[in-house]
Amino acid sequence: MANLTDLDRIAIGTIVVYVPALAVAVTLALRHGFGRNAGWLFLVVFSVARILGSALQLATINDPTNVGLIVGAATLLSIGISALVLVVLALIGRVLGGIARQGTGYAVVEPRTLRLVQLVVLVGLILGIVGGTKLGDAVSKAFDGQAQGQAPPTYSIPVESKAGLGLLIAGYAILVGVTIAAAAHVGHVAAGERRLLLAVGLALPFLLVRIVFSAMATFGSDPNFRSFGGSPNYPHYLIGMAIVMEMATVAIIEAVGLTLQKASPAYKAPAGRPADEVEMTGRQRDNGGSY
Repeated sequence: MANLTDLDRIAIGTIVVYVPALAVAVTLALRHGFGRNAGWLFLVVFSVARILGSALQLATINDPTNVGLIVGAATLLSIGISALVLVVLALIGRVLGGIARQGTGYAVVEPRTLRLVQLVVLVGLILGIVGGTKLGDAVSKAFDGQAQGQAPPTYSIPVESKAGLGLLIAGYAILVGVTIAAAAHVGHVAAGERRLLLAVGLALPFLLVRIVFSAMATFGSDPNFRSFGGSPNYPHYLIGMAIVMEMATVAIIEAVGLTLQKASPAYKAPAGRPADEVEMTGRQRDNGGSY
């Protein structure tokens, strides 16, 4: 039997964690809906990406020179974080909807603004996939050159990967701002929804560390963050700054998600209704209600 590398061991641990996490994500999606705004669909996508990426990594045990498997695993690792950010964006959107139902309207952040941010992150995810494909070609050529006795493999990160990560960073920055704005209106958040706002706040630092890891790998030249031709310390940085950070975020989201009831439709006032009447009606309807 082939010896397991550090990356193989990480892959095994990842599968052990994300198989049950996927089951919980599917349960939450069935309970709250698979709609994009619910966010739980993205949690399912993220869990599947982590399982598939780990499976590709384990497939290299019997085929260690297969660059396609290696690049596939690395690409799924890099783009999965976008799905996780989309989950958190959807959750903060639910908090904003709860604030609106309390009679404040959408004064905190317009729904179209949040949808635009989600679109930006989604475009970043697509660019990451394109960049991963190009990176695979570059890495394959680099290692072919090494096999022919040339210099150690060198490669450049595709511009698509850099652009995709840039969009993700922009989306995360806006997410932080929206969360702060929502926290400033916490008095208007339904009692049961406040734990959701807390979950988003707790998840943000873990997401930040994870994004920093991606930024160091994409924009930097430190071999400790390079999966191809990098430092032997790469697996240590990977597990500390990426794997554990993602697992902590998923644990927070799913733990809170299991305590939530199904969100009620956002309140919309009929045309021509005065703002003060809308506010009073919204408060009367939600008075005493919580999730």
